[in-house]
Order: sequence, then C-alpha cells, then structure tokens
Amino acid sequence: MPDTKQPPVETPEPEIKVVDRRWWVKGEQAGPDSGSASDQVLRKPTYVEDLERQLAEKDRQLQEFIGRFKEATREFDAVKARIRRDVVKDIERGTRAIVAELLDVVDNLDRAIDAARRGTEQGRLLEGVEMVRTQFVAKLEGLGVQRMTPLGQRFDPTRHEAASLVPVTDPSQDNIVLGVIREGYDFGGEVLRPALVAVGQVGR
Repeated sequence: MPDTKQPPVETPEPEIKVVDRRWWVKGEQAGPDSGSASDQVLRKPTYVEDLERQLAEKDRQLQEFIGRFKEATREFDAVKARIRRDVVKDIERGTRAIVAELLDVVDNLDRAIDAARRGTEQGRLLEGVEMVRTQFVAKLEGLGVQRMTPLGQRFDPTRHEAASLVPVTDPSQDNIVLGVIREGYDFGGEVLRPALVAVGQVGR
C-alpha cells in the first residue's frame, strides 16, 4: 500500500513590528499632541523654550546692569578727581591769601632792621618793632587765631601745659596759673598751641 502521508506544511512566523511611541525620539510615530514626526524631532518642549527665553532676558538685563555700573563708576571717579583738584586749588588759594597777609609784616620788619643798621635811636627802633608785633597779632586775629589769657585761671590740662609748680600757702592759689612762660593760641575754637605756664601748688 503506497504511503500517502503528506509532508508537514511550514507555517511562516508572524512579523513583529516595534513602534517607538516616545515622541521626542525620531521615529515614525508622531507626538501625542499634534504635528508630524519631523516636527516633533526638531521642536523642544515648551517649558524648555520658556526657560531659554527667560535665561536670555536675564542675561540681557545683567549685561545692561553691568554697563550702567561701569558708566556710574567712571562718572564717580571723574567727580572724585574733580573734587580732589578743587580742594587742592582751594588750599593753594587759602595759603596764598595767608602768605599775602603776612608779607606786610615782613616789610615792616625789614624797615626796622634797616633803621637799626643806620644807627637810628634805640627808642624809635623799639617802637618800630612793637608796631610790627601789633600788626602781626592783628593779622593772626583776622585769620581766626586768638591768644589765650590763662593767667589767674584754674589750670586746664586740655589748654595749658605745666612747665613748673610754684609752692603757695594760700589755698585759693592752688592749681591756679600764676605765670605764663609761652603764650597759647586758639584757632577756630580749638587749641592751636597750649600755653606753657607755671601753676601754684599748696605744700603738702
């Protein structure tokens, strides 16, 4: 009896197709919202674009602030330099004014010296020197310099400098200025030079 058994028929395996549904990866599938596959590949997420715009705006503002700061710094340096020059000029003008005031005193001293060399009478020479001194003191007062009058006042260490102590028996003279060795001067309400004085001290 002939063998009628048929050979088995091979069934082709089904083709498996993988679809990548991640819309930000290049593929055939489009994003979940809209647009073609190529559009989804090139386009960034909206929040990323917003962040980039904000970053660009902040960078622009920062550069603007830096520019303004540099300009303000240049202006400040220019103003500071101008003020420094003006202060120097004011000091120079003040110094010239003071020197000019004292030149008259020098002139009178020169006249007194010249008179002494020519053998002018001693009395007239003394009178000329006193006149120069008076003029010089007046110039100082005009500049705001005032002579102290410490004699008979209580000793003040902020205005007086004790050169010697004089023993006294009267308690009322204790710590009182009894003599002036070198005059003191004030200028603008402050001590320019303290007076060098002798101070009374009750023996202990």
